[in-house]
Amino acid sequence: MNAPPPRLPKLTVNGCDHAVAAPPDARLSTVLRDRLGLTGTKLGCDAGDCGACTVLVDGAQACACLVPLAQAEGVAVLTVEGLAALPMGMALQSAFQALGAAQCGYCTPGMLMAAMALLQAVPRPDEAQVMAALGGVLCRCTGYRKIIEAVMAAHRFLEAPAAVPPAAGAAVGSRMARADGWPKLDGTERYGADSAPADALWLRPIRSPHARARFTLGDMAPLVARHPGLHRVLTAADVPGRNGYGIYPDIKDQPVFAEGLVRYRGDMVCALVGEREALDAIRTDELPLTWEVLPPLADPLAALAEGAPPLHQRWLDNVLTTGRVVQGDAAAALAASAHVAEGAWQTSFVEHAYIEPEAGWAQRIGDRIEVHASTQAPYMDLEEVAGVLGLPHESVRIVPTACGGGFGGKLDVAVQPMLAIAAWLLRRPVRATWSRAESMASSTKRHPARITARAGCDAEGRLTALEFEGIYDTGAYASWGPTVAGRVPAHSTGPYRVPHVRSRARAVLTNHPPSGAFRGFGVPQAAIAQEALWDRLADAAGIDRLEFRHINALRAGDSTATGQVITHSAGLAACLEALRPRWTALRAEAATANAGGGPLRHGVGIACMWYGIGNTGMSNPSTMRVTLEPGGRPTFHNGAVDIGQGSTTVLLQIAADALGLPANAFALVLGDTDLTADAGKTSASRQTFVSGRAAMEAGLALRDAILLRANAGPEARLALADGVLMVDGRPLHLDTPLEGTGRFDPPTTPLDANGQGVPYATYGFAAQIAALAVDTELGIVHLQRIVAAHDVGRAINPLLVEGQIEGGIAQGIGLALMEEYLPGRTENLHDYLIPTIGDVPVIETILIEDPEPLGPYGAKGIGEPALVPTAPAIFSAIRDATGAEITRVPALPHRILEALPR
Repeated sequence: MNAPPPRLPKLTVNGCDHAVAAPPDARLSTVLRDRLGLTGTKLGCDAGDCGACTVLVDGAQACACLVPLAQAEGVAVLTVEGLAALPMGMALQSAFQALGAAQCGYCTPGMLMAAMALLQAVPRPDEAQVMAALGGVLCRCTGYRKIIEAVMAAHRFLEAPAAVPPAAGAAVGSRMARADGWPKLDGTERYGADSAPADALWLRPIRSPHARARFTLGDMAPLVARHPGLHRVLTAADVPGRNGYGIYPDIKDQPVFAEGLVRYRGDMVCALVGEREALDAIRTDELPLTWEVLPPLADPLAALAEGAPPLHQRWLDNVLTTGRVVQGDAAAALAASAHVAEGAWQTSFVEHAYIEPEAGWAQRIGDRIEVHASTQAPYMDLEEVAGVLGLPHESVRIVPTACGGGFGGKLDVAVQPMLAIAAWLLRRPVRATWSRAESMASSTKRHPARITARAGCDAEGRLTALEFEGIYDTGAYASWGPTVAGRVPAHSTGPYRVPHVRSRARAVLTNHPPSGAFRGFGVPQAAIAQEALWDRLADAAGIDRLEFRHINALRAGDSTATGQVITHSAGLAACLEALRPRWTALRAEAATANAGGGPLRHGVGIACMWYGIGNTGMSNPSTMRVTLEPGGRPTFHNGAVDIGQGSTTVLLQIAADALGLPANAFALVLGDTDLTADAGKTSASRQTFVSGRAAMEAGLALRDAILLRANAGPEARLALADGVLMVDGRPLHLDTPLEGTGRFDPPTTPLDANGQGVPYATYGFAAQIAALAVDTELGIVHLQRIVAAHDVGRAINPLLVEGQIEGGIAQGIGLALMEEYLPGRTENLHDYLIPTIGDVPVIETILIEDPEPLGPYGAKGIGEPALVPTAPAIFSAIRDATGAEITRVPALPHRILEALPR
């Protein structure tokens, strides 16, 4: 007699019943995504640390990665895909969209579900209730403030009318909701791990557990024979083209697969390709892999020491590159200064901690390779993939998936080269998703820095000179080390007039993970040192610290340390003036609070920043295209990747106003290298300024083509009526498409041997105040308020600008107070701490608009400027509160206690 078929576990998800063929101990998150196709539930850690996979189980929030399938039987599971069916769920999503609470969107489903659990119990929660309810979901983009605002306001959207999109010509300057916002809110957005062909194989990397070692790979045939689902083991010998990649065309120093030598813990040794279950079953000790462990260079000073072994034969002294700026005679000016301050600072590795780990898939189509991946730079990916496969560029297509946060970390390729090799050789689609531990072990970091500096001023507080020496640990491979070493000296004075400067920064190779791009390219580390010096000089000169900065602020007509004359858009003095009332009031509040005595000491600090928009002294172009089909609908072909900062929306606003049609009339084609031109990488705060100017030119070019075809004057009004383009009320019928193309490359010049030249066409400026209290018994900092004034040139979309400022401040808080990546020890989001919703205080944002003539409608960038002054402002406030000088970053409690005056 035949045995009855095994009973299938049954799930009720979003009101529908499902019989699921999965083991009872399968993770609910895996079942939802892989068996039911509900990929709105995101995976960020598989350990319950990030909360991205939060769902509701019988109305209570739960991390789906921690719930076994058996435990989910007999209960009602609600995911983000089912949220809109509930009136409050739709209202919550609408609030998130209207108030800008979603940026990259990867954490958003978890945030929405946690918020829904609260709103079902408390329809009108206060801030404390929202913070308590959402405390288990991490966000790396938003700074949480707009999320709090949206949850508190959700009830208003139960009956709120639909938002009216801006009219033609009125998009720039409006608080327009994200053009790509709704897919992030309803679970339909597709990130790197969310889609791949059904027959895709999986790739599992095998990485070095050692920071420096030689290795030998034996015969893989027995391993393949023991595991029928293992299709192939890829090694360096399988790379069809160049076994190396890197940011700079002449530095392809990082191997796809190491060849007998690994240089950091995380180097790729080989990759297993096959069925997922088979790959998961293979133990690493089964691999025919033997190691000879070598002593690592784990400190840049050791790497610089005489006799240190070179990590690469190309750089025998382990100095990857040196940047410098020399102007005047700094030593003589310091000797003649009325006041001199000096110090030494050390910062740590900082992990990007984007909530979406690296993921993607690739497939071979004839003699072309197609790679779908989470990236910040599709055309750079194209170049890398073409190089490792030995193919011409036209044989490679990169299709960016939605990017769940980047901050610079997804500028370097990750999954792309090995997926391309695997798919090319096996002629099967191949996919991969890094685990959280693997992502943190292998990805680039913020450069740790050791900085020494001296600065002087005259008796009236005018700055006289700066000497700056920075050693930046660039890790095992070049990555963005040359960019950091070049950018730091140009920014080392901060946004101030300093007539005599001697500044040097060296990127030094070590056996640490590669240090790459991370929101600021080394400038945040330099700002910590320079702003501490300005505080000390202000105190020595007896001048208020805000006033000291106001006296020395760069203004239009001033010359920088690189010899560049700032001709326009230098809004630092205006930022400081805008902060002055808050500075006075907050200092008075701190003094009152301190008058009562006790261990809690209150302080207020200030710091400023400037940031060069775009690449340093080199070509930095972007090309945009707008077309009009005979049917009458315009299409914006936009190759700039939106990593959450809002470029898809901002560039659309610019193009729409330039053309003269409403932004909601456009179809969007985004990112695909087959369908869009090269807009450059999403980094260096460049997309609004560079791609925005290109988008404006494209819109204007199409408008000119339309007016020429219609024989209309420059003031003619365009409109769409029933799919027909109207020009001054007359229909324009087209037989062929019209097109407008725009290109912009900011005018810069290379820096000479002394760092003289024009490194950037324009600069962002900002000043921030931090108010806080320090528990002098525990060393704990309680942030109370941050006030941020930023000169953005023109706020194309004030809602998104505020979001960038709040998110940057949150990352600056992490840099200042908690984030310290330790290779091999903090490779998860439990031991590596990033700010939670409870760590970010009230943020007041003041937008200063000092127009930049080169920018689209006067705009500049905001992505990186938002972060730079936060940590130095916090350290300034700690010093104001306690007298403690923070020279080792982050300012963990034990370091604060050690720094307290005795």
